[in-house]
Amino acid sequence: MSDWKRVFAIIFTGQLFSTLSSYVVAYAVIFWLSVETRSAEVLAYATIASLLPQMVLGLFTGVFIDRWNRKRTMIFSDLFIALCTLVLAYLFWITEPKIVYVYLLLMMRSAGMAFHVPAMQASVPLLAPQDKLMKIAGINNMIHSISTIASPALAALLISLFQLQWILLIDVAGALIAVTTLLMVHIPDPDRSDTAKPHLGRELMEGLREIYSKPGLLWLFILALSAMFFIMPVAALFPLMTLEHFSGTTYMMSIVEIAWGIGMLIGGAIIGHRRLNNYKVVLINITYLVLGLTFLFSGILPPSGFAIFAGITAIGGITMTLYSGSFTVILQTMVEPAAMGRVFSLYSSITLLPSMIGLLATGYIADTIGIANAFIISGSGIASLGIAAFLLIPPIRKMVAAEVSVSSRQSAAGSQD
Repeated sequence: MSDWKRVFAIIFTGQLFSTLSSYVVAYAVIFWLSVETRSAEVLAYATIASLLPQMVLGLFTGVFIDRWNRKRTMIFSDLFIALCTLVLAYLFWITEPKIVYVYLLLMMRSAGMAFHVPAMQASVPLLAPQDKLMKIAGINNMIHSISTIASPALAALLISLFQLQWILLIDVAGALIAVTTLLMVHIPDPDRSDTAKPHLGRELMEGLREIYSKPGLLWLFILALSAMFFIMPVAALFPLMTLEHFSGTTYMMSIVEIAWGIGMLIGGAIIGHRRLNNYKVVLINITYLVLGLTFLFSGILPPSGFAIFAGITAIGGITMTLYSGSFTVILQTMVEPAAMGRVFSLYSSITLLPSMIGLLATGYIADTIGIANAFIISGSGIASLGIAAFLLIPPIRKMVAAEVSVSSRQSAAGSQD
């Protein structure tokens, strides 16, 4: 086994335990909130609490990630998340469970992830060959999909057997395992020609210029911003869609999440195919169209169509894996390594801004037009973005044409050989 493969085997082992434990706790919290409150607003506020710190901090974390040791950044982020979860579990032990404590936990976890996620994403191109990045993205998404498949059922079982504070300890254990595996490997940092003290405003603008200077990349960001405006409010409504529209139970909620995870697993296996490495922009445009249609058809389904809803959700899981993997690899290949932390943190932060706007209206949308209609409207909006990307945006069309041209030349060369 080559050295970079050994490093990723160790890192991904720790990430599997960490991701699985985090997902189990996250689903347990969602199920607990759904059953306790049956409120679209509470679920929306919980989602906001889990995203807002990443959005705000993400504007600045990349400046530090590009200067700090990335391995230590990930380790301290994991330890911070574990400590916050442990404190919340203690609060639940000494007093009655309160929703405000859950919001607090989600915000603290989000703050830690604002450093951990871009540090990990920015480290990958320094560890592996460029032609393997798509495959690594697929493996990473498969880890998340395995966690998504296993964790909803585990969370539903644990919620029925234990109080929430005991379940929170699982997340602490997962974070400690991740830290242990990170300590076992060497993660290089990019060469830094600038050793002066960081200037947040100037370096933030440098990250933005890195995006703006790449042909088509700015438009990919604009499309991602627009898509998140439609996606996040509906994503927060999935548990209530199962409970209210399909008259479901906690286990039916877990079935929907498992279906999404199975889709992610399939998507992770598909994206590892080397031919798809030539069609990253094409994949992104197609996923907008397909994901939009899954939301649209879900909203049209009658209350008796839960099985179809679960199947459509699996297709949505496939598309989101293809989307996230393709977008990640585009950034990893187009952006300079020394600026990658800033660009990834900006991407995480900027794409969350429209999510906040949409989520604030989630309760109003669910109560006024109905959950099913929210799925229909959101799906129509997302699908329209996919059509616009292919037909109406010249920089994106040029990127698609370039991908097709490169792939055709490679196929011709291969046939001659």
